[in-house]
Amino acid sequence: MDFLRYAERGAQLINADVSDVDALRAFLADRDWLVEQATDKDAATLRRLQRELRRVFEASDTGDESAVVNRLNELLAKHPVTPYIAGHDSQSWHLHVSDRQSSVADLLSAEALMGLAILVCDLGATRLGVCQDDKCDNVFVDTSPNRSRRYCSDRCSSRANVAAYRARRKAEAAAGDATEGTA
Repeated sequence: MDFLRYAERGAQLINADVSDVDALRAFLADRDWLVEQATDKDAATLRRLQRELRRVFEASDTGDESAVVNRLNELLAKHPVTPYIAGHDSQSWHLHVSDRQSSVADLLSAEALMGLAILVCDLGATRLGVCQDDKCDNVFVDTSPNRSRRYCSDRCSSRANVAAYRARRKAEAAAGDATEGTA
């Protein structure tokens, strides 16, 4: 089981459109075996989970480690995880967080919560963030070596850098115009 991948899927879930079952199925497009199982009830459950998980990311983004841990513990109690060992032979044993008989919402909840819990324990409670781009509110998992990630994607980072560059150029031009006016 790749807990980092599960933590990142948790962030993707928060950022996803799960407004209805069709949107949920679009989100699950890379996981064919789940698409057919998705229901309206799963979409509703996941919308609630999105709101609850966002609070974890927001607490981490502000450096409130106690709130991160408390909120994750509350969610783990609310959405119990039942791990089990799976494999096809004695060389491929691995851990799953939920069996295939679980609902789509239960499976995605278990993956996100276990991934985030392990990430917090292994890397720290401040590795979750909210995009700093003014036009974006997506969340992300920061696995950078120096905890320096500030944006959810290269696109948002580039957009923010271009906006900052243009603002500097505009300020320089205004300062130049003001200097010329006094000469």
